[in-house]
Amino acid sequence: MDISIIIPAVNEKENLSRLIPILKDVLGALRISYEILIIDGGSDDGMVDAAKKLGAYVLFQKNPGYAGALKTGFREAKGDYILTLDADLSHYPSFIKKMWNQRHRAETVIASRYIRGSAAYMPFLRKFLSKSLNLFFSIGLSLPIKDLSSGFRLYNANAVKTLQSGLESKNFEILEEILIKIYMQGFHIMELPFTYYPREHGSSHARTFTFGVYFLKTFFKMWKLRNSIKSADYEERAFYSRIPPQRYWQRKRHNIITSMARPYNNILDIGCGSSMILPNLNNAVGLDIALNKLRYMRRYNCNLVNGDIIGLPFHDEAFDCVICSQVIEHVLPDNGIFCEMRRVLKPRGVLILGTPDYDTMGWRVIEPLYGFFLPGGYGDEHITHYNKKSLTEKLSSHHFVIEGIKYVLRSELILKCRRQD
Repeated sequence: MDISIIIPAVNEKENLSRLIPILKDVLGALRISYEILIIDGGSDDGMVDAAKKLGAYVLFQKNPGYAGALKTGFREAKGDYILTLDADLSHYPSFIKKMWNQRHRAETVIASRYIRGSAAYMPFLRKFLSKSLNLFFSIGLSLPIKDLSSGFRLYNANAVKTLQSGLESKNFEILEEILIKIYMQGFHIMELPFTYYPREHGSSHARTFTFGVYFLKTFFKMWKLRNSIKSADYEERAFYSRIPPQRYWQRKRHNIITSMARPYNNILDIGCGSSMILPNLNNAVGLDIALNKLRYMRRYNCNLVNGDIIGLPFHDEAFDCVICSQVIEHVLPDNGIFCEMRRVLKPRGVLILGTPDYDTMGWRVIEPLYGFFLPGGYGDEHITHYNKKSLTEKLSSHHFVIEGIKYVLRSELILKCRRQD
């Protein structure tokens, strides 16, 4: 099935009697297979029977609230794509064609009220609060999305299915949670300009004040998650950070490593994450164990491979240069990882290796501060502590000769080494 339409509804008989026939006409014109799922929250106005007579499937939500309705719909949907919209005709079905035509460009397409080219006709206070809350979320969580609270969306079903068991929201705040978690999984989100009109019949089930309270509670939950290493764009955000020391650190590392790697034509970046090092090098391949970070990096048209430093999925002597920055401190001190980096390097190839130097006073001061201000960051995951002496000895035992030594703030050690035979 091409698409599942999910419509949460309570006592919307009059609106659904108009909406469902229009929906069927729009979907029929697109020549796609579909199902219309009405998620009933306890109607007593005859809506259920009316919807069934019009050919829709009616599901009774198992958990209360708007979030409960969406979760029920996601669980039962059979389509390759899932479209959500309101029952009150404020999300007019003719716009579905525009969304459907963009389905290959993003895993989530939002009918947005707040981007250029859009309009929202609603009472002043409601619009002011809605725009303010969306702006607060967008800036506070560094999200390139203007309308996080729009419920008119087209999802790739695979993206939604990855989130289902992890959705915690109880009410309308699920709209923000879904988008944030989809973005953190590295999926692409796009907004299309949409003109919003208020419902034609009945009264809204959303209460602006209550909605705002839920919205803010969700913000504080998502802020911690958004600033953890689980976020697909964690490294990219640091490069463009509004915090000067963090931005300086990332850009200094970027400058040192790209300058060292620049002369080489065939480069492997191990543990590339969402760092700006990979897209700023020519002829480079990025390898990472985290799929969400690789999904995110697709936007830069990079060559990407899902793999592990313990067993690099490449032929012997495949690369002129191997970069391994901020990786070895996250794995046990196994000689195998150094053997693997040497194996994929050509004779006389260059290894650029970066890790915190735990012998420096700088790192001893920075690590606890890093852990305090960025809980859930990479500092919590350092399980092997290197210093200049121990790393030099390790590299020498694997027949590497050190040609250059650089530091970031006398704390992060970056070595340029050449393979010797």
